[in-house]
Amino acid sequence: MSVVDIERPVEASTAQGGTPSGIGRRRFVGVGQSRALLVLAIPALIFYGFAVVVPSIRGAVLAFTNWDGLSQNYDFIGFDNFVRIFTSQSSLDALKMTLIFALAVTVLQNGIGLLLALGVNSGLKSQNFLRVLFFAPVVITPVVVAYLWKFLLTPDGAVNTLLAAVGLGDVAPSWLGDPFWAAASVVMMIVWQHAGYSMVIYIAGLQSIPQELNEAAAVDGAGPWRRFWSVTWPLLAPATAINVMLTIIGGLKMFTEVFVLTAGGPGGATETMSTLLYKSAFQFNEFGYGIALALVLAVVVVFFSVAQQRLSRKGGH
Repeated sequence: MSVVDIERPVEASTAQGGTPSGIGRRRFVGVGQSRALLVLAIPALIFYGFAVVVPSIRGAVLAFTNWDGLSQNYDFIGFDNFVRIFTSQSSLDALKMTLIFALAVTVLQNGIGLLLALGVNSGLKSQNFLRVLFFAPVVITPVVVAYLWKFLLTPDGAVNTLLAAVGLGDVAPSWLGDPFWAAASVVMMIVWQHAGYSMVIYIAGLQSIPQELNEAAAVDGAGPWRRFWSVTWPLLAPATAINVMLTIIGGLKMFTEVFVLTAGGPGGATETMSTLLYKSAFQFNEFGYGIALALVLAVVVVFFSVAQQRLSRKGGH
């Protein structure tokens, strides 16, 4: 019996309007599984809609009101809150500082995290201890880290005491009193805490690169820098994309560290969108304006996340 003879019954049944029993059975099983999964997902979807979707929609509606967060009465004021965001100097400065913080943290955290990963992954005998040491700040609560740095950076703190001990006490800056150094202190604190997180992701990327590629490049005469730039760096693209996306999102949403360390000061020099919306809503009872700030911040986060993903895909092609 030939292959053609075996296929003829299937073709005949298909031509008469029927379907092969195997295909029909697979379709039936697939539809049944989909329905079962949908039924199992219904409670989770209901809870998600009740806990996330409905409050989000209600909050978006309140962004167009003058609600003070306490009374039951409020008036719809249209786009006045959003116009205020893009015309008020305080909100524009907060948006600018948010972008500056996100850019600085993304560059420094990824750069230091990559250097740490390369050093730890170089075959040192103490590499396991160093991984734990560099990753340890990540597991500390941000509030604790912020209070620790606030204590270290006070005028009589450990940092200025150390500078005075080496003869640099006269040039020690006012870390939290000068606008530039206050912003720099926030960035240094966040990079110190989260560089170990980026390091772990880069280590995972480095360990997925076949060692034979670097060995072959070394045999061809490529030096360490050339091997890194031509072999290691291109293959780290997935890890880099993940790190950049996480640091951008984290930098744009910064709140706890800034609020505890500087409270947006001095003189609003370190005010971010998150701290401004908190003050607007919970200190000045302008909940409508605060929700509008939150919506603008959400749009900014989504925009940069989508843009970063598209750039990563283009780079991968």
